Amino acid sequence: MNRQRSSVRSRGSSSTTTSDPREKVKDCCRKFIAFMCTQVGVGGLIVVYALVGAASFMSIETQEPNPLIEHVENLRRNCAAELWDVTEQHNLFNSSIWHLEADIVLKRYQDDFAEAIRKGYDGRHPEEVWNFPAALMFCLAVFTMIGYGNMVPRTAWGKGATVIYATFGIPLYILYFMNMGKVLASTFKWLYTWLHECSHSQDDDMNIEDGSGVPQKKRIIVPTTACLWVISIYIATGTIMFAEWEKWTYLDSAYFCVTSLCKIGIGDLVPGANILDSQSGKPTKLVINFVYMLLGMGLVAMCYILMREEVRIKMQEIKEDTRLCLEDMSAKFAKCFGSSKESQYYD
Repeated sequence: MNRQRSSVRSRGSSSTTTSDPREKVKDCCRKFIAFMCTQVGVGGLIVVYALVGAASFMSIETQEPNPLIEHVENLRRNCAAELWDVTEQHNLFNSSIWHLEADIVLKRYQDDFAEAIRKGYDGRHPEEVWNFPAALMFCLAVFTMIGYGNMVPRTAWGKGATVIYATFGIPLYILYFMNMGKVLASTFKWLYTWLHECSHSQDDDMNIEDGSGVPQKKRIIVPTTACLWVISIYIATGTIMFAEWEKWTYLDSAYFCVTSLCKIGIGDLVPGANILDSQSGKPTKLVINFVYMLLGMGLVAMCYILMREEVRIKMQEIKEDTRLCLEDMSAKFAKCFGSSKESQYYD
């Protein structure tokens, strides 16, 4: 009877816990977090994070007009009015005085215009600067730590949002960088091993261990040259793509690809701002540019992991060869000294 009561209680408690909505919510949250830590979840999360960030920065930066635009327009109106006043006063009576007064007005306008350019005036309204392609590339430059610098937030809300966006985006990108590098490294290693086994016979891949007559299979590692070939082909693909879409030279395109994938981020060449197809309902180029940058950084992480593995294995081999060499030298020295001692004993 006691056993039956205990079993009934356990069933009742288990049924209450499973039927508890709070437990269901907790279980769903745990499953969601576990999925987000996977490669697919991190990749999708960083894409959504970039899209939400681009829409947010567009909304923040286009709410307030740029005061420099109105300031330059006032400078032009005042300059035109002053030139008209000078023309009315001196043009019909004394041309030399008119030239002198007009030069003074134009020199003042030139100095004021140069000062406005130093403060950031480029002739574009916020809606033209913060279009969706440019905002997306800005978000990519923030959480990947490239920092092109061609676009900067102008408003106080935009600067504060950039700080918060980078605080949460950089750890997310590091998680993506590590996961994507591991996935690509394991995939490329499997592909290289398969190609190696197809191109070589099984006898060539067998190695006899020291001290045992049982042949064992050689350990296949991805060489550094294969990683360099992959990165070179990827950079060449990006060079052709950006040269065709952005109307850059091939040297400028290769220069942009290398500086971006290496996270130098000089910022003199940035795609996205010149892609007008994304504003007319054709965001294909924008998506491909964004995917190219993320996948390229994953390839950089893959090459780093594979090169590190090769260096570690080479160092182990050097260490083992050094140990065997030292053992061989010590055995030769021992044999030599032992034979000399025996000859002295017989003498």
